[in-house]
Amino acid sequence: MNAHAEQSVADGNANPTHSTDPVRSVRAQVLGLAAFLGASALVAGLGSAVTIGNVNGWYVNADKAPWSPPNAVFGPVWTLLYVAMAIAAWLVWRERTPRAKGALWAYCVQLGLNMLWTPVFFGLYPVLGSLALWLAFAIIIALAVALTVTVLLSGPISRWAGLLLLPYVSWVVFAASLNFWAAVHN
Repeated sequence: MNAHAEQSVADGNANPTHSTDPVRSVRAQVLGLAAFLGASALVAGLGSAVTIGNVNGWYVNADKAPWSPPNAVFGPVWTLLYVAMAIAAWLVWRERTPRAKGALWAYCVQLGLNMLWTPVFFGLYPVLGSLALWLAFAIIIALAVALTVTVLLSGPISRWAGLLLLPYVSWVVFAASLNFWAAVHN
């Protein structure tokens, strides 16, 4: 076993077989991390733009689940989750294996669904009413599935990547319960 493979096993990666490509340079590593953080920031920013206009609009008087946290909780939680998901994707990206490519595709799918949910839930409700909330619920269920696939594909590549995504899975399932309540009661 070569030194890189031995280090991979020591780091907790299940598959010590890596491509023959050289290890990414420090500059490439930093740029890669910045790109993943930037993608998360973009999705978060787009979501915030839609949320801000509606959280003090129709959502103020919406019938919310009794277990719904105060609105002030959502921003900090999502900020931490977006940072964790970016780091997780970066950890997978660093591996440069065919399996990593599959995990990154799953990551992109879940990120796209994440980006889609907010405008449907918050932005379309004034136009479509409860239909928007049911559409958002379908999206968040698809997000939970895509995210679970991302964890299952990422975890064997990088244990830390899989672990960093687990709070996100939990939060999405929690958010799905809030979405379901809103769809039923509004």
